Amino acid sequence: MSATSESAVLIDSEENGGLRNYWESLGFSAECLGQQEPTHQQANLGDGNGYLNESAVIRWDYGDPQLGTCKETIQGGNHFRYWVQDGSEGNSGAIFMATSYEKPLSGGHDIIPNGYNFGRDYLIGNITGTAIPTFNLTNATTYSGSTSANGYTYQSDVLYVTGLLPNTSVGINHNLTVEVDGDNAADGFVAIVTVKITEKPQSAS
Repeated sequence: MSATSESAVLIDSEENGGLRNYWESLGFSAECLGQQEPTHQQANLGDGNGYLNESAVIRWDYGDPQLGTCKETIQGGNHFRYWVQDGSEGNSGAIFMATSYEKPLSGGHDIIPNGYNFGRDYLIGNITGTAIPTFNLTNATTYSGSTSANGYTYQSDVLYVTGLLPNTSVGINHNLTVEVDGDNAADGFVAIVTVKITEKPQSAS
């Protein structure tokens, strides 16, 4: 999520149209009953903070923001981890999300074939209301869409770019099972999402 998004959306909160409410508009909510992910992944956002664990894990909520992520934990589905770029050397406020579509708990939460690219594009598809053609993306492809939750409506503009991440399977978790027909586990595309609030509830300041 771009640092040029509306500032209220980049605040990690369910209130005032913040980040958690935006994600709810896409069908994603916090961990089931406040549980914490037992295993962590680290990322270095180049902001001076070095490698840090994810801020949290957010899961597809199956249409139920309160309990639906419990179902995702058991049945599998789309989810992502996120980090905030807020270090002293690059305090942009941008949100970095690592998406993947996982198998059910009975399958050890392994990632489905092509599950990193599909996870990204399923999330973007929730914004646009259309299927994203994962295997036919090109650099500078754009999409847009409008989503709503709890009285807030968001306009999201999406730009797919290459050159920020490698097109590779090297160093990718679950890479042997995620590769499909010789295609790399990660296709090198990054979806940059810029979000604005277009409508607020009357009670909002």
